[in-house]
Amino acid sequence: MVQRKYDIDLVFSALADPTRRKVIEMLCKEPASVSELSSHFGMAMPSFMQHLNILENSGIITSEKKGRVRICYLNSKALLPMEHWLSEQKNLWEKRLNQLDSYLERMKRM
Repeated sequence: MVQRKYDIDLVFSALADPTRRKVIEMLCKEPASVSELSSHFGMAMPSFMQHLNILENSGIITSEKKGRVRICYLNSKALLPMEHWLSEQKNLWEKRLNQLDSYLERMKRM
C-alpha cells in the first residue's frame, strides 16, 4: 500500500470554510452519503459537490460508490501534518511566553 503525503496547505485551505468543517464534524460520527450530508445545507447539489471535491482533493475525506449512492468517509490521517504543525507552534509560543514571564519576574525584582 502506497502511503500518501498530505499537503498541509490544502488541508488548511479545506478547513477554512465553515461548510467543509461541518461536513468533517458530521463524518467524525459516521460515514454518510452525499445526499445525507447535503441535506444539512441550503445549497444546490453542484455547489455542495464543490465542497466535497475540495475535501477529497485535500485527502480529508474519501468516497466510494455503492450502487447508486456515494458514501463519504473521514480520513483523519490527512489531519496529522496540521496537528503536528499546530503542536510545534503551541510549544514555540509556550516557550516564548515562559521566557517573557521569567524576564518580567526578574524585572519586578530589580
